[in-house]
Amino acid sequence: MRVTPNRQRLPEDFLATGASGRASIYTATNGATFLPAAVPDDDAFADVLRLLGDALALTEVHLTGGEPTLHPAVAGLTKIAVDAGYRVAMTSNGERGDRVIPGCAAAGLARVNFSIFGTTAAELAEVQHARYRNPVLAQRKIDALHRSIAACVTHGVNASANIVVPDHTHAARVHRLLDEYLPHLSVRLLNSLDRGAVSIDAIERILTDRGAVAEAHYVTAGVSGARTAYRLPDQRRVYVKQIRPVRLPATCAGCRFNNGTDCEEGFYGVRLYYDRTGTFQVGVCIQRMDLCLPLHEFLASPLPAEIRTLRDTDYRRLAARRAG
Repeated sequence: MRVTPNRQRLPEDFLATGASGRASIYTATNGATFLPAAVPDDDAFADVLRLLGDALALTEVHLTGGEPTLHPAVAGLTKIAVDAGYRVAMTSNGERGDRVIPGCAAAGLARVNFSIFGTTAAELAEVQHARYRNPVLAQRKIDALHRSIAACVTHGVNASANIVVPDHTHAARVHRLLDEYLPHLSVRLLNSLDRGAVSIDAIERILTDRGAVAEAHYVTAGVSGARTAYRLPDQRRVYVKQIRPVRLPATCAGCRFNNGTDCEEGFYGVRLYYDRTGTFQVGVCIQRMDLCLPLHEFLASPLPAEIRTLRDTDYRRLAARRAG
């Protein structure tokens, strides 16, 4: 389950991009029906986690966003989830990690996946935002990331690096990032969903250049995320994250995006949002926000049973393939 504590703009602004250069997922085309707010660290959140855990047999909460380190109560959210029996992980760009990771670690945070884009101002400007052509801003961001990683090391939180590879023109940047971070972190190369086969080919060429050999494949039944472990000549590992074509059998069947090009992520798991009316919303698709339902409507709908059936069916299929 992913908890997204991001705060956005008004509906009429959803199609615009802000100072970050990013467009909100709450666009006029995906049917969003609510304005998101910061998830509260209170008993209501604990109750939601318990209800969803019971309905879906969930074991992990992943804090994402937005940028979860900007949430003023992220350590409190972590503690509530840990106390509810969940393993808690986070995806972060490291913006305020050095300030909040100590508290999150004390609350039981298990892992942080750091999104890492470059080692220089030019690289950050190329793959993130033109404002990082300013070397002062770029170095400030890189230093913040390094401090966040150091905070994980100091406080016993597992840290990993996520590096997106759009195409082979980024190979030199990716090799520099691997040289810098592989000695210290678990590194995952991610294909760019909107670049398709071009991105996958670039990853394969980069791994070949480094003499990497595939040695294990990890799949979580019932969701689209998977990863392959590669062994390097120096015995270190690098992972490649992949997307499997997993769909909810009924919900996705008639979806306009359910084709070979428009549905890039598939079913990646449930997402929990909190809106400005004080209602928790549960979603199953980042492209179809119209599928979000208030928590109690979601629990009363066919979706929990559909998700459990998908997971059980996928598990049996994967187990049979492994046995064969």
